[in-house]
Amino acid sequence: MKTIQRQSIQNRLIHWGVAFSTFGLIFSGILQMPISKRYMLDTLPLMGWSGDYSISLVVHYIFAFALCFFVFFHILFHSLKKEFDIFPKKGDFKKSILVIKAMIFKTKEPPSEKYLPEQRLAYFAISATLLLLIITGLIKTYKNLAGFNLSKETIFWVAQLHNFGMFLIIFLIIFHLLAFAFKENRPLLKSMFSGKVDANYIAQRHSLWKAKEITKPKEAK
Repeated sequence: MKTIQRQSIQNRLIHWGVAFSTFGLIFSGILQMPISKRYMLDTLPLMGWSGDYSISLVVHYIFAFALCFFVFFHILFHSLKKEFDIFPKKGDFKKSILVIKAMIFKTKEPPSEKYLPEQRLAYFAISATLLLLIITGLIKTYKNLAGFNLSKETIFWVAQLHNFGMFLIIFLIIFHLLAFAFKENRPLLKSMFSGKVDANYIAQRHSLWKAKEITKPKEAK
């Protein structure tokens, strides 16, 4: 079976790095509410630390550092290579409705580029939410440094935005995973592990990307 390279090792490392650090942030962030002692999570094996706010905060900071690293590496790497094919394009919302409708009713999908229109929209929503979490998280960290003071009103709204971002990212992750309930999307999930996808699948579903690759000058490939 002939396959085509869809995701580079850098893309896969960034994807799973962001995913792992985001799940770690959600978990450690929830522990600070606090719920560990209330629901006796600290009595579970290897979870005794979860009831200690100072420890869960350090864990939260570690995952936050990892997220910042992967996000800024992603921005720098793709900016230098001028790879912006995952960015939303005009008409993506309308096209995504057509693609989803075709998957539901098992009709022919409109031809797509490397990324489906709904993938580009999902990327924008997740990226914007992660940036919101990073910015508000940095402000909250700045507040904890000795000698720096912020008004109570500022602290309140930053905390509210940070919490909103947490619930929004959970919703977006669920929405992202539900996309693979459609059989048509599952080869894309496999490509996030192996980096490759079946050539016939690309020819049928991502014909605009294939045509673009074929017409590229040899020196640009």
